[in-house]
Amino acid sequence: MNMTTHPEATPRPAGGPPLLRRFYKTWAFHLMLLPGVILAFLFHYLPMFGVIIAFQDYKPYLGITGSEWVGLKHFTAIFERIDSLQVIWNTLLIASLKIVFMIVVPVVFALLLNEVRKMAFKRVVQTLVYLPHFLSWVILGAILTDLLSPEGGLVNRVLQSWFGLPPIFFLGDGNWFRFTVVTSEIWKEFGFSTIIYLAALAGINPDLYEAAEVDGASRWQQTFHITIPSLIPIMTVCATLSLSSILSAGFDQIYNLYNPLVYDKGDIIDTYVYRVGILSQKLSFATAIGLFKSIVSCILILSVYRIALKTANYRIF
Repeated sequence: MNMTTHPEATPRPAGGPPLLRRFYKTWAFHLMLLPGVILAFLFHYLPMFGVIIAFQDYKPYLGITGSEWVGLKHFTAIFERIDSLQVIWNTLLIASLKIVFMIVVPVVFALLLNEVRKMAFKRVVQTLVYLPHFLSWVILGAILTDLLSPEGGLVNRVLQSWFGLPPIFFLGDGNWFRFTVVTSEIWKEFGFSTIIYLAALAGINPDLYEAAEVDGASRWQQTFHITIPSLIPIMTVCATLSLSSILSAGFDQIYNLYNPLVYDKGDIIDTYVYRVGILSQKLSFATAIGLFKSIVSCILILSVYRIALKTANYRIF
């Protein structure tokens, strides 16, 4: 009988540091990760060098090395200019409304959908409400502009013919614009968030409901005393993690819907940075606003992660 020993392609290191031995076992995974790391470095970390211009009176023809250093001048201007303070307030208000309703609406819809017993109908409804998530705001912006037009738009025609209301300029009146932004965001994304809560509902122990029925509890009582308390941990996680993006009210959506008529009520930090930095060429001031937002967002992310860890035992690593 021919006994042949096949040597390993790569000899295992008998000794050495634990990190080296661990890398030997996972080198293939690190190699697969390398393209993503390179792209992240080129497009996310390398451009960070440009934040230097936030502390300069940057002139493109002088470059970073030739522009005058002004320290915290532009950061001070953020809190001195009325328009920048209004933009911060708009961002906080719109983002807060989105966070609140994007928790309430998916939870309520998930509770209602969970009561449906016909699985075919349940799947159809879930698919229909999930589809808008895949549409870009470029497409939705054009659709909403036509639907909400005060001159011949379908929504205004219905309001006028059915209820006798005058035409409403949804995208031209500041207060109506905020309402439109929040409502359209809910319509687009609540179906995706519903999936999270439906998964949480599926994980509830059915024995709890059986015991409640034996005790004579109605469906409403089961909902308030079993279902909702079981959803509180995942609701806490979603709410706390959403707080980290409270300074991001949705650039794509606002940019594709707003116009100069609603700058005072609808302009947010991201669109303001675009207009000031790209269109008005105030690059240093725009960079200062963007850096201020990034620092606050980073602090919020770390803070809400600690809150989620303490309240719901949620951890990323």
